[in-house]
Amino acid sequence: MSQSDRGLRRLAAGTLLVAFQGTEAPAWVLRELEQGLGGVTLFGFNVADPDRLRSLTSSLRSAGEPVVSLDEEGGDVTRLAYHVGSPYPGNAALGAVDDVELTRRVYRAIGSELAACGVNLDMAPDADVNTEADNPVIGTRSFGDEPDLVARHTVAAVTGLQSVNVAACVKHFPGHGATRVDSHLAIPVVDVSLDVLRSRELAPFRAAIAAGARSIMTAHVSVPALTGDTPATLSGAALTGLLKGELGYEGVVVSDALDMHAISEGVGLAGGAVLSLAAGTDLICLGPQPTYDDVRHIIAEIVTAVRDGRLPLSRLEEAASRLEALRAWFGAPGGTAAEQNGVGLHAARRAVRLTGAPAPLVEPVVIEVDTPPTIAVGDVPWGVGPWLPDAEILRVEPTGADVPGLLAKARDRSLVVVVKDAHRHEAGRALVSALVAARPDTTVIEMGLPVWRPGSAAYIATYGAARANAQAAVELLTA
Repeated sequence: MSQSDRGLRRLAAGTLLVAFQGTEAPAWVLRELEQGLGGVTLFGFNVADPDRLRSLTSSLRSAGEPVVSLDEEGGDVTRLAYHVGSPYPGNAALGAVDDVELTRRVYRAIGSELAACGVNLDMAPDADVNTEADNPVIGTRSFGDEPDLVARHTVAAVTGLQSVNVAACVKHFPGHGATRVDSHLAIPVVDVSLDVLRSRELAPFRAAIAAGARSIMTAHVSVPALTGDTPATLSGAALTGLLKGELGYEGVVVSDALDMHAISEGVGLAGGAVLSLAAGTDLICLGPQPTYDDVRHIIAEIVTAVRDGRLPLSRLEEAASRLEALRAWFGAPGGTAAEQNGVGLHAARRAVRLTGAPAPLVEPVVIEVDTPPTIAVGDVPWGVGPWLPDAEILRVEPTGADVPGLLAKARDRSLVVVVKDAHRHEAGRALVSALVAARPDTTVIEMGLPVWRPGSAAYIATYGAARANAQAAVELLTA
């Protein structure tokens, strides 16, 4: 391979964020980092504990200058606490409190934990304006449904993370909040005018850019008025024309994971990488599915696309320049790690809302109505069990649930029903309604968005299903 060939391959590899299984870096990842690989994206299966994660990131740095990223939003989406649930309440709870200084403190604490583990880019905050209650992928990940509220808390989150030299990655541009389809499965459509897009969806991104957000993540959504049928991740009109042109963004543009069906089932991984780079993406997140063979094929396809004119060499050079600026920022003197001081639980306590008056608990039976996990969240544990050790906890599938049997078990005992996004699950609502009709003294705890509620004696809304949310709810229940 000639020197020019090696240089071109290095530029191509430098645009990729790869993933791998396990808690140690495979030899191929270290080898590719030595040859210019952009970095890695970590998932819950890569994280055992802080010490082992620190060892992992140290080994990655021994081989290159990687961007080390993961999704740590707090709330439902966590990688550091994937196996136990997050100690931070998440964006919907922070939006409900609407204290921007609290949001900044929470994100500074998250950033401090990430920095201590060697992570330098957090794929957060979620800046989507969640105007669609039935949104299957955003929901409690959003600060709310008002553009101004989402904008001011997005700025607070960016400021908090970046105060400890962890780059924020504001997502999902140009907005995923008005969708009813999960882009992990298909291409959602945001069918609004450009005027609505600018005033609603783009408001938080415009604010984040003004606040100095170091990176922004694309959305695999199509906006017919802007992108036609093409997802924004592959759209020059969205990424070069709107984001880099009209909004003047000079930071790093990161794609959402290309192994999501909105891309992989259409143009494929390698084709998607080339099209996304040509559209204006600087760093391609591949997601957890691609193998090393896939990675090599993607790099080779990027090189081929430059040679045959589908992808200008100048685009790779621009991406490399933006990443070089980001790495320089990583190395600049930053803030010191913050003391935690229980800020997550403090925030969850301020967010929780109680309607009605729960009776004192008597040998409680807790029915947790099972809700299937979304792909973005994964199978993170949720529920109130850890905080009610003396209760009888029943995790129940709502379809075909034995209502008479459940009521018999709870006879002469307190009944607590826990749901998550009940408004999105008809079978769950039917089960809760049947239980409450028979036992009006039931306490219902909603650990998603409090859009639907039954007429129970007491109703607790947590605005999220993180560990901190659950503890705050139980404290109200047992006060």
